[in-house]
Amino acid sequence: MPTFVELPLDLPPDRVHAGVGVHGSAGPHEVFRLPHLWQLHLYGYSGTLESGGARHPIRPGHLSLVPPGTEVHFHYGAARCEHLYAHFRLPGDGERRRVPVMQDAGPEAAVLSASLRQTIAAGAQSPARAAAELWTVLWRTTGLAQATEAPSEARHPAVRTAMTHIEEHLADPLSVPGIARAAGVSHTHLTRLFREDTGHTVVGYVRRRRMERARHLLIASTLAIPAVAATVGIPDLQAFNKTCRKELGASPRAVRQAAGAYKTPAAPGDPAELLCDHAVLACARILYRAITLG
Repeated sequence: MPTFVELPLDLPPDRVHAGVGVHGSAGPHEVFRLPHLWQLHLYGYSGTLESGGARHPIRPGHLSLVPPGTEVHFHYGAARCEHLYAHFRLPGDGERRRVPVMQDAGPEAAVLSASLRQTIAAGAQSPARAAAELWTVLWRTTGLAQATEAPSEARHPAVRTAMTHIEEHLADPLSVPGIARAAGVSHTHLTRLFREDTGHTVVGYVRRRRMERARHLLIASTLAIPAVAATVGIPDLQAFNKTCRKELGASPRAVRQAAGAYKTPAAPGDPAELLCDHAVLACARILYRAITLG
C-alpha cells in the first residue's frame, strides 16, 4: 500500500456503515480487507497498521484511510482497543486530494470525532445527513494532509488569520494595513510572510480570491453582473470588467455565456433561461464546502 492515497471528493461519499470498533480481545493481531469499500479509522489506542510491507504506527488521535481491496494487518497494543470507523464508496471521478494513509489529527481529532459520531448517529435515521457528515470529515482530512505532508511549508499563523479575514470580507474594502492589523502583524511583515508562504502578494491574493468568487457567481447563479461585482468587493463596473478581463481572460458577460449556465434575455420580457444541471450541482458543492469547512 502506498504512503499516500488519492480521494475523489467532488461528490458526497456513499456511506455503507459507520460505528465504534472494539478489537484486541480475540488476540493481538487481525487481518482485514474490504474488497469494494474505503476504510477510515480514527484511533483511540496505540498499535501498528501494516500493509504491503509498510508499517504505520497507530497512536491515539491518529487517522487512517485505506483504499478498497487493500489487505491490512492490525497489531493491537492492548486487550481492548477502540476506534471510530466508516466504510464507504467514493463515487466521484473529478477533483482528487492526496492525503497520507496515516496522519496525526492533532487538535482536529476532537472535531473529527464529533463529526464521525454524528455520522454514526445519523446512519439509521438520515442517510443523507450521515453522508454529509462523512464528507465533512473527508474534506477536513485534506487540511490535515497540508500540514503533515510538508510541515516546513505549513502556513504561518498570521497568514492563516489573514486568509480567513480576507475570505470573510471579500465584499468589503480591503487594504494590506487593515488585513495586517487583523492578523496582528505589521503590513511589511505580512507582505513578506505572504510571499514566502503563497508566492503571491497580499493584493494579488485578494484579487485572485475575488475573481474566483466572481467566476463562481457568474457561472452558477443568475445574479446580475452589477450585484456580482458588489458581492466581490469591486462595485465599480469598469474596474470589475477590467479585472475580469485580466484575471479570467474575458468580460463578465463572456465568462457567463461561455459556461452556458446563463444567458441574458435578448429583449425585455423574454423568459429567463434555467441554469443547467451541472451548474446547479457545482454551486451546491461549493456552497456546502464553504459552510461546512468554514
